[in-house]
Amino acid sequence: MSEMNMFLANEPSQKPPGNMNKYLMPLLALFLPLMVQAESEQPPNIVFVLFDDMGYGQPPSYRKESTFKTPNIDHLTKRGMLFSDAHSAAASCTPTRYGILTGRYPSRIGQFGVLNTYSPPIIPQTRLAVASFLKKQGYHTACIGKWHLGMNWIGGKRAKAEQLPIAHRMTGGPNALGFDYFYGFTHARNIETIIEQDKVVAHVKGVDNQPLMIKKAIEYIGERSTKKKPFFLYFPMCPPHKPVVPAPSFIGKSRWPGKGAYGDWVYQGDHMLGQIMDELKKTGQDKNTLLIATGDNGAAGGSYPPWRAHKGSIYEGGHREPFVACWPGKIAPGSVCHHTICLNDFFATCSDILKAPVPDNAAEDSISLLPILLGKATKSDRQATIHRSHNSLAIRKGEWKLIFHRSGNRELFRLDSDISETRDVAGENSQIVQDFSQLLQSYIDRGRSTPGTDQKNDFNLSLSFENGKKKKKEQN
Repeated sequence: MSEMNMFLANEPSQKPPGNMNKYLMPLLALFLPLMVQAESEQPPNIVFVLFDDMGYGQPPSYRKESTFKTPNIDHLTKRGMLFSDAHSAAASCTPTRYGILTGRYPSRIGQFGVLNTYSPPIIPQTRLAVASFLKKQGYHTACIGKWHLGMNWIGGKRAKAEQLPIAHRMTGGPNALGFDYFYGFTHARNIETIIEQDKVVAHVKGVDNQPLMIKKAIEYIGERSTKKKPFFLYFPMCPPHKPVVPAPSFIGKSRWPGKGAYGDWVYQGDHMLGQIMDELKKTGQDKNTLLIATGDNGAAGGSYPPWRAHKGSIYEGGHREPFVACWPGKIAPGSVCHHTICLNDFFATCSDILKAPVPDNAAEDSISLLPILLGKATKSDRQATIHRSHNSLAIRKGEWKLIFHRSGNRELFRLDSDISETRDVAGENSQIVQDFSQLLQSYIDRGRSTPGTDQKNDFNLSLSFENGKKKKKEQN
């Protein structure tokens, strides 16, 4: 009951003095609009759609020359904000997902490659993740799709990962990190094994996996429309990552001039985004939902000029991502942001939206995007951004990007005049190389790149790539 209703309910039952109305009515006129406004300012639902291996140059809204069909990504850019300089923290699947959910650079735990079916969890339950944070703020949370952050299978390994039996159980998965509901699979190479909560519930053909995932996502959104709690849906899909298994209804629909099935797979992934958008609108939840669509790393096996290289590379094609955010009434339709951002920034953004601070030992490398989303930022609060590939580390600040290769070689590029990274100018800019090296070293030494109390890394990271060893792991 609101304070005003409580005030009225507690009034004496006898008839008030005749002149009471002349005092009461002005009070009601003053406070009722404030009460209605307070009740309408509900926390937004949050939906994070993550494409797998979707390169910056694939959606036509990001590259006019693109021959792919992504009508829903393109439509979302008209409804919301397109980010032209968004980056994943790494150039491959697993480490990027670590960054999204923890707001921390994956290099701090020495995670440079990807996991398999039997890899143990890399996020300990003691670490605050975005789902557990939102759950504490009253959200219902769900992960539907590809996990790829490790699980502990009870009973250990089997001969083949695909032979995980029905009812086989695991620990340390999404439920352990704050997700109330999980329906998905370990990673793309084990797409045929379906897990619900903490156990295997089905074996399917690869082609049937994604239709199952989007069906569950739509059901979840529909169910939440009748609940009072806000919800957080994390939907990490498979397209366009291998296996390329478009459903029969998508065969030939993309009319892609290359290998048609791959284009159809990209199109199917975009269609799933469209289904989520449609369900939000159908259930009337779209008006109070922050919807983000992005990718975890560059495209696999193919580069899209002017970006150099592709998935797995420290160059722009490996980690520059399409990133679109829509929030009706908050984000201006058709707006564009040219500030450098990182997918890690999702955590701090959620914190800022809810005005709920995170402790110093969480989201150490996350910067809120809320001022940018609301059109209130004249410049980015991000001082610099760290990128990681299997053999290289880079720091980006402004127009400059300095790369540290495992071989010991260092490269410096000025992206505003050389976006294709064709000319190394390290030799003629020794001061910039020195300053950037010191800045990156300070991020390593402090265990964070944001203001706050210094933290400890879980990996002895070195700019020379020497003595890089994992420290004793936190207990899961």
